[in-house]
Amino acid sequence: MFIHTVLFEINPKEVAKYCKDSLMWANYAKKAKGFKGYFTMARYGFKNQYACVYRWDKKTSHDCFMRKYHDGLVDKSSAKVKVLGYYDLKVIDKI
Repeated sequence: MFIHTVLFEINPKEVAKYCKDSLMWANYAKKAKGFKGYFTMARYGFKNQYACVYRWDKKTSHDCFMRKYHDGLVDKSSAKVKVLGYYDLKVIDKI
């Protein structure tokens, strides 16, 4: 399993737009081959920080989705966000 996470800083006035944008991205992703799930999360202990977390069966599925949709979805997104980091994670153990 492959997990892609993006950490954002978002002004409270932009959070509703961010959630709407996130659902738009997730609705495109759920049609993609290898997509396993999506979460929007608020970061505990850090003011105005949020993460979007995507689960994929493998990294190549994620990469294919990003090549096909990333730029168009960025253009359609309306929330003003500051990207704090990108995290690509590979599962090595699970229960």
